[in-house]
Amino acid sequence: MSPNRGYAYGETIRSGGLTVLEHFCRHHPHSTEAQWRQRIEAGEVELDGLRPEPATPLVPGQVLVWHRPPWEEPLVNLDFLLVFEDAALLAVVKPRGLPTLPGGGFLEHTLLAQVRKTYPESSPMHRLGRETSGLVLFSRTHAAGASLQTAWRDRQVEKRYRALATGRSIRDAFEVTAPIGPIPYPLLGTLHAATPQGKPARSHVLVLRRDSDRTLFQVDIETGRPHQIRIHLAHAGHPLVGDPLYGPGGVPRPGITALPGDGGYFLHAERMAFPHPLTGAPLELRAAPPWELL
Repeated sequence: MSPNRGYAYGETIRSGGLTVLEHFCRHHPHSTEAQWRQRIEAGEVELDGLRPEPATPLVPGQVLVWHRPPWEEPLVNLDFLLVFEDAALLAVVKPRGLPTLPGGGFLEHTLLAQVRKTYPESSPMHRLGRETSGLVLFSRTHAAGASLQTAWRDRQVEKRYRALATGRSIRDAFEVTAPIGPIPYPLLGTLHAATPQGKPARSHVLVLRRDSDRTLFQVDIETGRPHQIRIHLAHAGHPLVGDPLYGPGGVPRPGITALPGDGGYFLHAERMAFPHPLTGAPLELRAAPPWELL
């Protein structure tokens, strides 16, 4: 496997008072202080086009760039299924394990990169977690994207998932409305979870099948908060089977060092319905669930 082309991560400094090294350590804690120092000293970092020292002070308005050298990305299934195409839209089925967008060590091994090989004009309208399979919608024009954003804001987009969760549900149907927002998390700085200070979120849950120690749920979501279904089912006492991160209450499990992209669970986006962005006609899209969720 050959490495990718590398990537330049740029940002504009919003407030001063920190050195270059302190800024990276505070705002990008995925790497250690020693790693950031080594990168700065190796010349991988630019500040307004010049090579800074670790102790160089930052002032607002400066542009800080880390030129990450090429690296070998993890091997994942890069195949996706095209289920709808017209001049305005694309709908594809993302396989489990393939990230939707770059991040966490993935750049070219992403759904976005693979789709743009054939449809370079496409822009994703939403994202699924790396371990979530199912429907992802792309716009092909600015007008289509703007129309879809309005439909999303006005809650005209229906989204349905299947999820395999722990425990045998005693309820046939229920609703979860726990707010979701960022909470402190050492590995990332913050992490989305159930918190009273979060944004409103609503999930409608229906039992599809019960086993002795697990339940297959259908979940319709009115909102699209990060990791909403994982958080809401965990908050309701049914963490997803194999979820290494979210436990009862919809918060990280105690003592766990997992990341949101870590796998092990089964979650599938099986249905989307919305007005076509150009014609306004009703459009319904479906993706057959994997055998684990039948």
